[in-house]
Amino acid sequence: MIAIDKHVVETLAKKHGFDDFKWISGKDIVVKQWVRFKCRFMCETYGDKLVCPPHMPPIPECKQFFDEYEHALIIRKTMKAHRRDEDSDYFKNIDKNLMALEKKLFFNGFEKVMVLPATICSRCEVCAVKPEDCHHPNLSRPTPEALGVDVFTTVKKIGFKAEVLNSFNQDMNRYMFMMIA
Repeated sequence: MIAIDKHVVETLAKKHGFDDFKWISGKDIVVKQWVRFKCRFMCETYGDKLVCPPHMPPIPECKQFFDEYEHALIIRKTMKAHRRDEDSDYFKNIDKNLMALEKKLFFNGFEKVMVLPATICSRCEVCAVKPEDCHHPNLSRPTPEALGVDVFTTVKKIGFKAEVLNSFNQDMNRYMFMMIA
């Protein structure tokens, strides 16, 4: 077991506006093939983004990635349910803070740190799709789902609420994964 100073991580997370989070081991993050099938057959942007399938590693490699982390922080943001086109400014700000937190953690000695945001990259009007043509390679990150994470099952393991919403009057939980060490 790798010993880390969780207090440092938690203090920095709070300074960046993230105060609702829980710890999990990477080995407890549930990775399943069906999540990729939902991307492939049910997502309108499938194949349009460099950080989305089919441009992601195969599921066994994704599972290995998560297994290499003993510590991860799952961050929750709660907001009123909305349509996809209504969240861009809100989540762009969250993503900016996530990237700043990731950078701060790295410079505090967490060399394996990597964030997986709740939303797909939207920095460019049209994604270059090819890694060598990406205009923001240092800022592009896949979502947990792009790596096959069953977010519902994973967050329920640590006591967070996850449910399918059926009304725009409900609160929606969005989850981001900060892989630490």
